[in-house]
Amino acid sequence: MGSDNVLSKNIRDIVIVRDNKVNSRYKNGQKTPITNFIEDYMHGRVDVSVDVRQLMKHRTDYFSYEIVGHHVGFVINKFIPQLAIHSKKQDERIVRDHYDRRNDFFKGFLGERMIYTSAFYRNGTEGLTEAQDNKMNLVSQKIQLKPGERLLDIGCGWGTLVAHTAKYFGTDSTGVSIAQAGVDYGNEQIKAWGVEDRARCIRMDYRAIPQDKYDKITCLEMAEHVGVKYFQRFMNQIHGLLKDDGLFYLQIAGLKAGIHKESLIWGAFMNEYIFPGADASMPLSFVVARLERAGFEIHSVENVGIHYSRTIQQWYENWMANRDAVYDEYGQWWYRCWEIFLGWSVDIAKQGNSTAFQIVCNKNRETFDRRRWIGAVNMGEFDLG
Repeated sequence: MGSDNVLSKNIRDIVIVRDNKVNSRYKNGQKTPITNFIEDYMHGRVDVSVDVRQLMKHRTDYFSYEIVGHHVGFVINKFIPQLAIHSKKQDERIVRDHYDRRNDFFKGFLGERMIYTSAFYRNGTEGLTEAQDNKMNLVSQKIQLKPGERLLDIGCGWGTLVAHTAKYFGTDSTGVSIAQAGVDYGNEQIKAWGVEDRARCIRMDYRAIPQDKYDKITCLEMAEHVGVKYFQRFMNQIHGLLKDDGLFYLQIAGLKAGIHKESLIWGAFMNEYIFPGADASMPLSFVVARLERAGFEIHSVENVGIHYSRTIQQWYENWMANRDAVYDEYGQWWYRCWEIFLGWSVDIAKQGNSTAFQIVCNKNRETFDRRRWIGAVNMGEFDLG
C-alpha cells in the first residue's frame, strides 16, 4: 500500500475518519466528492495514511469532481462579489490578506529566491534556485534588456526580478506591488545586492501608476488579479506606459479552453483559498484578443505549463521539509491547505488543465523595427554561456 504505484483500492485504508459526523462520506467502493474530502482534511475531520502528493496522483480512484453545497456558498458569498466589484479597496483587502502574511510562510515553499511564479528548466535536473535564475535570465533575454533601460515590473512580489535585472542587466528597475511585506522584502534585497541606486519597489495599486514611459514592462502572474472586468483596461494602461519601440512581457496563468469538471472544482478551490480574486486566469484566446485590442502585436507565445508542474513539485518538497515549523507557527489548517494546493496542482499543470504562457509583444506600429528579432532569443532554448 505504501509504494508510489500501488495503493489500496479501499478508501477507508487511505482516509482515516476522526469525526463520526463525516463517516458516511467514506465508504469502500464509493467515490467521495473531492471538495468534501479537502474540507474534512483541512479541518482535521479526517487524516490520510499516505503522503498527500501520492494520494493526489491516484485521486480519481477515490474522489469525484462534483459540485457540492460548499460551492454554492462560496459562489454566492465570495466569487460573484469579487468578480463583479474588483474595486481598489476590495482588491487591496484581498491581496494584502493573502500576501502580507509573514514572509516565513511563503519562504516555507518558495525557497531562497522568493518567486511565486513558474521557474524555467533547461534540463529538468536543476534545483529551484537555479531554475528561477534561468527564468529571470530568459525573461530578460526575451525582452532584450540593455544597460540603462527603464524597466517597470507590475506586481513585483518580493522584488527579486527587479533586483536581478538591475544587477545583471544594468537596468533602472521599478517594481510595484500592493503588498507591503513584499515591497519591504524587495527593498531589503535590492540594498543587499548593492543596486539601490537603480532599483526600487513601491507599494502601489496598479491603477495608481503615474503616467510615464518605460523601455520595457514585465508582468508575471499578476494580471490574473486584475480580473476579467478590468483586464482590457489594464492592457490599455500598459500600452500607454510603454515607449513606441518598447517590449512588453506578460506571463499569465491560463486554463484549457472548454469546460472540464476537474478544472472547475480545482479552480473553485484555488479561487477560494489560494488566489482569491484572481478570476482572469483564462484561455490563451482571451488574453491575445485583449492584447491585440489594446494595440499590441504578438511576437511570441511559449507555453511553460510543464515547467510550472516541476516548479510546484519543488515547492511541495520544500513545504513538506518545513512541515514542523509551519505547523508550529500557523497551525494545521494553513499547512494542510497549501499541502493540498501544491500536491494537486503538480498534476493539474502536468495535464494541461492549467498552464502558464510567456507572451512577448510590441506596439503594432508600422514604424516598429522588427529587425530586432533576427538572431534574437525568442523561445525557451537558450545558452547563457
